[in-house]
Amino acid sequence: MLNKVMIIGRLGRDPELRYTQSGAPIASLNIATDESYIDRDGNKVERTEWHRVSVFQRQAENCANYLTKGSLVYVEGSLQTRKWQDQQGQDRYTTEIKAQRVQFLDRRGDAQRGQGGFEEDYGASRQAPRGQGGPRGQGGMGAPQGNAGGQPHRRQEEEMGPAFPSEAASMDEVPF
Repeated sequence: MLNKVMIIGRLGRDPELRYTQSGAPIASLNIATDESYIDRDGNKVERTEWHRVSVFQRQAENCANYLTKGSLVYVEGSLQTRKWQDQQGQDRYTTEIKAQRVQFLDRRGDAQRGQGGFEEDYGASRQAPRGQGGPRGQGGMGAPQGNAGGQPHRRQEEEMGPAFPSEAASMDEVPF
């Protein structure tokens, strides 16, 4: 059996970070994806779908520290339906994406112009988040360090290759 979800979309609001009773971080993201098509009458129809996403552990903290409303992200995970009771005692159900991977897709310049975060996968930091010097102004992860010649280190995604095969125009052989 297979339960796999992959979406690329933009955050509709800033991530909400909370902690479980045991102290484990959980971030909630609202992500919009859109599609357009031509209806029977020849009119272009645009449709937006909203997705609830839950991110756990260190990735949750990275999302809360580096993403803002409008950030472009790739999310890979599985669908999960939770049952809960409202204030009247009625059973309610929520279906959401339980993220296993969150990759930040915005370019660095976009973050500086208020367009969202920067490229990120599993917490590799290459730019100071929301403020200066680290997550929400705290110590820790910060801006990339240059080498002795003043040149910045190679970016991680350059070393790993593109995130999606379609981004590699020069790739002659794709293993699938």
